[in-house]
Amino acid sequence: MPRFLIAVFLILSHAIAATAETRVPRSQAEISLGFAPLVKQAAPAVVNIYARRVVEARESPFAGDPFFEQFFRGFGTPRPRVQNSLGSGVILSPDGIVVSNFHVVGLATDIRVVMNDRREFSASVVLADQESDLAVLRLDGAEDLPFLELRDSDRVDVGELVLAIGNPFGVGQTVSSGIVSGLARSGVATGNARGYFIQTDAPINPGNSGGPLIDVNGQLIGINTSILSRSGGSNGIGFAIPANLVAEFVKQARAGGQVFERPWAGMAGQPVDGDLAASLGLTLPEGIVISDLHRNSPFRAAGFEVGDVITHVGGEPVNSPSEMVFRMTITGIGNTATVTRLRGGATEVVDVAMIAPPDDPPAEETTLDDRTVLPGLTVARANPAMVARYGLPLHLEGVVITETGPVAARAGLRRSDVILSINGREMARSGDVVRALRDPGRRLAIELWRNGQRVALRFRL
Repeated sequence: MPRFLIAVFLILSHAIAATAETRVPRSQAEISLGFAPLVKQAAPAVVNIYARRVVEARESPFAGDPFFEQFFRGFGTPRPRVQNSLGSGVILSPDGIVVSNFHVVGLATDIRVVMNDRREFSASVVLADQESDLAVLRLDGAEDLPFLELRDSDRVDVGELVLAIGNPFGVGQTVSSGIVSGLARSGVATGNARGYFIQTDAPINPGNSGGPLIDVNGQLIGINTSILSRSGGSNGIGFAIPANLVAEFVKQARAGGQVFERPWAGMAGQPVDGDLAASLGLTLPEGIVISDLHRNSPFRAAGFEVGDVITHVGGEPVNSPSEMVFRMTITGIGNTATVTRLRGGATEVVDVAMIAPPDDPPAEETTLDDRTVLPGLTVARANPAMVARYGLPLHLEGVVITETGPVAARAGLRRSDVILSINGREMARSGDVVRALRDPGRRLAIELWRNGQRVALRFRL
């Protein structure tokens, strides 16, 4: 290639790099260094996490028997057993705030964090949420620690170079590289996490969970959470929780939140596909069509109706319920979201208040005592707060089981079951269950709603 063409190419490369948010290597020297400067900058803020908890395991004489084991599940003497987990985390502030995955530390009773320079800290969980698969730790006695900055994950583009840093298989801190393979992935990740993810082909292996996914400027764009694999190994399809959700999670943790709160929509909807778009008179299949609205829904209060199509929340497109939940979550409770609505061919932007699921009517959570046939059973009225907590249908009525207690668990009841009736009498409030179980007679018939089905349990007392 002629020298003047090489010079023009270098000038154009420099101009493009100077105007972009992220840049490519600018010289042969930088290319030869690879990611070494970036790793030196980011690695000190990445930690290895060793967690353990004590669980009760039952030693059954039928364990391993292909026939009897299925009939004697839960049989045997309970014995405590220590369960260990290994993962990664990332420091987000100099005072020792660390973010990791729920499945790494969420239920741990003893957590040890080891930094890249071999310093060790004990840590405690500040806030943990299984659905988002996030947990915030605070390191005891930490100060002036290296940390990573959060980037606006909505500005991440497919094709960007990224690094995943973690402790795969416990071999020590390791770096893998790749690109952003996709955005707005939902319903495809494995494990506890549900929702909205950044997809990458940077190898993510067991032990990488909770570690950072960073861009070429060393900013955090996501927390690695899972892989999609049939064999358990990395096949180049990994998922990271976006940094914007991490930012809201850390904000609630610093504010002293005990439970991660998401705004309540009070609505049900479905993605608009090609056939539905044609029936609605839309040129493109986009957005979510509202199929149901609760009477207390903030969307109903803002003027939305069944049949309206929501295309954007906060100026960002939404094409699935999980995307909409994500957009509302990062807006935050107490704020207002701008929602783009299509109705009758007209587009309108409407302000919708982001509210917590209302405890109205009051849940009246109650634990049954020894005067009932199921002592230790804890129940609450199925109001919007309970419906949101357990992912129940929008208008389901009854009494939710929040804790089973030992007797009800052996009888086959489960947490999140909804008691519809007892001995033929409908259950609407916690007090109804208490009265029905104090003197049920010689027979007990309980009708439940469980995972979309009605279940009938019958007992002789």
